[in-house]
Amino acid sequence: MPATTIATGVRAASAVSPRLGGAVAYRLFFSTRPRLRVPARWAAIDADARREAIVVGGRRVVVSAWGEAGPLVVLVHGWRGRAAQFAPLVPPLRAAGYRVLAFDAPAHGDSRGGPVDIRDWLAVLDELQRRHGRFAGLVGHSFGALAALTAVRHGLETDAVVAIAGAGRPQAFLGEFARRLGLDAATRADFERRFLARVGETAASAAARYDAVAHPLAGAPLLVVHGDRDRELPLDESIALAEATTGARLVVVREAGHGRVLSTLEASDALLAHLDGAARLGVALAGIRPDAEA
Repeated sequence: MPATTIATGVRAASAVSPRLGGAVAYRLFFSTRPRLRVPARWAAIDADARREAIVVGGRRVVVSAWGEAGPLVVLVHGWRGRAAQFAPLVPPLRAAGYRVLAFDAPAHGDSRGGPVDIRDWLAVLDELQRRHGRFAGLVGHSFGALAALTAVRHGLETDAVVAIAGAGRPQAFLGEFARRLGLDAATRADFERRFLARVGETAASAAARYDAVAHPLAGAPLLVVHGDRDRELPLDESIALAEATTGARLVVVREAGHGRVLSTLEASDALLAHLDGAARLGVALAGIRPDAEA
């Protein structure tokens, strides 16, 4: 169904009642259909991955792995995405000696379905850490960037974090969705109330748990990459995230949109440089630990 038709339908529901409009918007926001297919340009790299199915929260999650040795980099796709989206980043990561993991989140790609929200991404990351230990890098795209930031802010161990075409706060995704649908203030308030109820949070607790702008990441260096032609999430969101995070680096890719930024040389070069810098920092810090001096 065309986006304009959907928006018209939501506004019609809102005209009847903000609660009805909020309910319709809420269902649309959490929909994972249609599932993204693997286009021909990603097919060969995607087919080269080893597949493993793991069970997380009672759901079958498909994990793709490239390489069997080397420091581990984990890639996290966004809403209505899939692991295969990271195909352009796999060859440069493998050439640099990294082992790469990516997963299809529940109800995405080849993983099993059911209602999902950010907590499902976090549960998969927790399970991957339990199985593989500390990551050399954690890379999130779009909504996956928010999940990656949240995971690290609440204890997941990684040497480096990369947010590509993402945002550091849930409000960015809620606000863009409301803007595209043209929600009025009352309908938007009802929609956001339903969102908070879904994730079991108040506005204050949601900010504390999920907002990496108000409560910045610490303990792992952050790289933020965003295309200046992104129509899904505004560049301002990445600017705000980078400015809020001590030591963060922002790379703006010219003429790149929300998805295409993953295929750019600027993104892959910045990613590899960031991982290398984090590894060097880790070695340097290990060398000045008190136990190392003894």
